[in-house]
Amino acid sequence: MEDVKDCNGAILKDGDSVTLIKDLKVKGSSVTLKRGTRIKNIRLTSDPAEIECNADKVKGLVLRTEFLKKA
Repeated sequence: MEDVKDCNGAILKDGDSVTLIKDLKVKGSSVTLKRGTRIKNIRLTSDPAEIECNADKVKGLVLRTEFLKKA
């Protein structure tokens, strides 16, 4: 399995916490996740450029690792 890395090149694992480095609009919702939002307990996917997670207001979210840094 390929290593999943954040924007700084740190390796991410299941259960890690990450922080957003950019405001992200959530498709299909009026919610915007703000820069600096901490997301806990991530899950890795088969695609090394994406992770699954649950944010405060949105469940079942898939985020690109280029917008995340390890917390």
